[in-house]
Amino acid sequence: MKKIYFLLVFISVASYSQEIALVKYSGGGDWYANPTSLPNLIKFCNANINTKIKSKPRTVEPSSPDLLSYPFVHMTGHGNVVFSDVDVINLRNYLLGGGFLHIDDNYGMDQYIRKEIRKIFPNNNLVEIPANHALFQKPFSFPYGLPKIHEHDGKRPQAFGIFIDSKLVLLYTYECDLGDGWEDSEVNNDPFEVREKALKMGANIINYIFTN
Repeated sequence: MKKIYFLLVFISVASYSQEIALVKYSGGGDWYANPTSLPNLIKFCNANINTKIKSKPRTVEPSSPDLLSYPFVHMTGHGNVVFSDVDVINLRNYLLGGGFLHIDDNYGMDQYIRKEIRKIFPNNNLVEIPANHALFQKPFSFPYGLPKIHEHDGKRPQAFGIFIDSKLVLLYTYECDLGDGWEDSEVNNDPFEVREKALKMGANIINYIFTN
C-alpha cells in the first residue's frame, strides 16, 4: 500500500510541474557540459510544441528528494559517472514513480554510464529503440530513428532504453550528441539544419514525456 501511495503522489506532482532539471552527478565527469543546451531546448519546445516549461532549468543531485519534482531530468558529459547506493535507490524510485531520465553521451561517457544504469535496474537490459517507436514519430518525423548530430568515431547513432511495463522510463542516446546540437550556434559552429534537427528530436523526447 505504501508503494502505491508513493506512485500516486509522484504522478500528481509530475503532471503539473513546469520545470525540468539537469542532473549533477558524482565521479568527476563534467555534468555541467553544454550549459546552453537545455535553455535552448526549452525555448524551442515552448515556441513549437506548446509546452510551458520555465526557461531556466534546475540542477538536481540524484540523491535529492527534489528529484521527484521533475517529470524530466537530463544528464550529459564526457567522463566518469558514479552513483552511490542512495543515488541508485532514489533514481529507481523516481523512474518507477513516473519520472524520466535522458542520458546523452557527449562522447566519452559510454564506458562509465552503462554500469551505473545496471546498478539502477540490474534485471533490465538496455534495449535499442526501433525507428518505429513513438519517440521518433511526433511531433516531428524521424523515419530512420535517432539522427546523427556530430561524427566523433563515425559510428551510427543509437537510442537505447529501459522499459518498465512497456513504458520507456530511461533514454540513453549514444554516438549522436543531441546536446551539442542544442547549444548556442557559435559553440560548435553547427549549421542551422543540424541544430534544427537536434532540437526537433529533443522536442520529440519532451513531447513523449508529457503525453505518455
